Amino acid sequence: SGHYEPFPLQGGYPGQPAGPSVVQHTVVNISEPPKDHIIWSICTLFYGNPCCLGLAALIYSVKARDRKMVGDLDGAKNYGTTACRINTAAVILICLIVILIIISVSVSAYQTAAAYDHYSYNYNNRYGK
Repeated sequence: SGHYEPFPLQGGYPGQPAGPSVVQHTVVNISEPPKDHIIWSICTLFYGNPCCLGLAALIYSVKARDRKMVGDLDGAKNYGTTACRINTAAVILICLIVILIIISVSVSAYQTAAAYDHYSYNYNNRYGK
């Protein structure tokens, strides 16, 4: 038919010398898909949900996952970053709340013990025991 197709890694058209031909390299930048932080959001939701931040983080994580499935990597990155920031704020608040609870329980226990010792001291001195 007179029409020839060149084969890869062989000479070009008929009449061209067979040998190394010019090979063009294409660099494909395969980047890691953006993170959606869904597991962290679920843990924040169930194990400590101050001011409903765990729910907000979960919503943004789901939106990030949806954007990633659609192929909108920029939108997924934005939603994932927001979910990460909300989770971080929630964890900081949870840590502060736990520290405040530990301090208040310790102070309360100390005051109770001091009051009991004072009562015991007065009782023993009054009744000669």
